[in-house]
Amino acid sequence: MNMGWKQVLTASVLLLCVSSVEGGSNVKKDLFGKLPDGTPVDIYTLSEGPIEVRVTNYGGYLVSLKVPDRNGKSADIVLGFDDLDGYVNNNTHKGTAYLGPIVGRYANRIARGNFTLDGRQYSLAINNGPNALHGGPHGFHQVVWKGRLIPAGIELTYLSKDGEEGYPGNLNVVVRYTLSQGALTIDYSATTDKDTILNLTNHTYFNLKGAGQGDILDHDLILYASRFTWADSNLTPTGELKSVGGTPLDFRKSTRIGERIDSDYEQLRVAGGYDQNFVLDAGGRELAEAAEVYEPSSGRVMRVLTDQPGVQFYTGNFFDGTIKGKNGIAYQRRFGLCLETQHFPDSPNHPEFPTTELEPGQRFHRVTVFGFSTRK
Repeated sequence: MNMGWKQVLTASVLLLCVSSVEGGSNVKKDLFGKLPDGTPVDIYTLSEGPIEVRVTNYGGYLVSLKVPDRNGKSADIVLGFDDLDGYVNNNTHKGTAYLGPIVGRYANRIARGNFTLDGRQYSLAINNGPNALHGGPHGFHQVVWKGRLIPAGIELTYLSKDGEEGYPGNLNVVVRYTLSQGALTIDYSATTDKDTILNLTNHTYFNLKGAGQGDILDHDLILYASRFTWADSNLTPTGELKSVGGTPLDFRKSTRIGERIDSDYEQLRVAGGYDQNFVLDAGGRELAEAAEVYEPSSGRVMRVLTDQPGVQFYTGNFFDGTIKGKNGIAYQRRFGLCLETQHFPDSPNHPEFPTTELEPGQRFHRVTVFGFSTRK
């Protein structure tokens, strides 16, 4: 837990190069339950020392993540449900909370559900005000992925067929969850047989005090981002990149999340708190630090590295107690925070943004690493 961060990063990246053979002494598979149609769903447990990760092949949900505090006491730090029924039932209600799944084909919002590619206009399902959100109502968070064990983790694969949720092309997606040297790595790759758009992320809500243990306003946050995408009243980008300087969105130095969350600032008023896309200074050119979260009472630290160009920082502004999570606890407003590493929202309609187009013969490949440690 105290090894150098560069060593952690190197070990995590090297692990991705290991051949995909069956097995791994710290990975096991169990039955998680069955869908209403009888389809069996598995859950995979990855363990290394005091850290334990559980992932299901239904939606690729990160079901639990147990890490120790400064005194060695472990707690589950991600919001979710105790069983498969919880995830399935949440997905059948309007306003899916996305408590930990793989999100695609397009994470975040596409304005009015429309985009043009190769001169053809595509229309997507509208499921967030006037926008298409997180791949649509039947996106990757609702499908059963094919899973298999790999060294120190699991590999999930899914074929998204041409036209699924309105997106063009047969898309082969591979997502790997691996645990090594105190870090959870999520590795995304995909290929297509037709020009398409793609934006993948994981939508986990973290609370470093423990899932359901109050809000996250006392967490300290660093975001390695000097700019953000200015959003309109529907939370879609206008195309303008603005400096965080002099605004409540400036987390370039460690700042308590609750310190300015209720400031009278337009972007906070529109979103009901933090729900903005930050433009990472590293630019998505290489694996680099994106964020750091510290929770003082437990001493837990989470560092996030990615080669994505942006991160959506969201503070669970719409939790209202109606969702009963693990141990029957009602998730109240701001009970979790998301750091969704991804491309920018609505990029297909903003050619000035980093492209999200994927063509035949190309391979999409992005990596995000969550590293854990403690401070005294």
